[in-house]
Amino acid sequence: MSRFDDLFAAARAARANAHARYSGFAVGAALLTRDGRIFAGCNVENASFPEGWCAETSALGAMVSAGGQPGDVVEVVVTADAALCTPCGGCRQRLAEFAGEETPVHVCDTKGLRRTLTLSELLPARFVLKDEERDL
Repeated sequence: MSRFDDLFAAARAARANAHARYSGFAVGAALLTRDGRIFAGCNVENASFPEGWCAETSALGAMVSAGGQPGDVVEVVVTADAALCTPCGGCRQRLAEFAGEETPVHVCDTKGLRRTLTLSELLPARFVLKDEERDL
């Protein structure tokens, strides 16, 4: 299996566990870190909108809980039933905290890859507190 195949499988498996009882829109995400670990997450909705978690946020939470640091994410896969379910604005900024501007973000439907974008294409003017944080 290729690195992408492993990430796609992890994102699909996480998506199968999504708690999407309100929208019915299940999403899975998987992150690859510099050291080769894969962290996956799914969306977790809550009756008190918008207090749910996106799949990317869940995957980042798992990574940070395991000791992940800014700059550790080197590749991302997001999968859903939509042709182009890109990360929301909040998740783009969260990913920017832990990934570089050229990090590939693979957008998939449940059958496979639809499009690959870099994080900088998704979030061209991300928020930073200090200039030195821009280049991870």
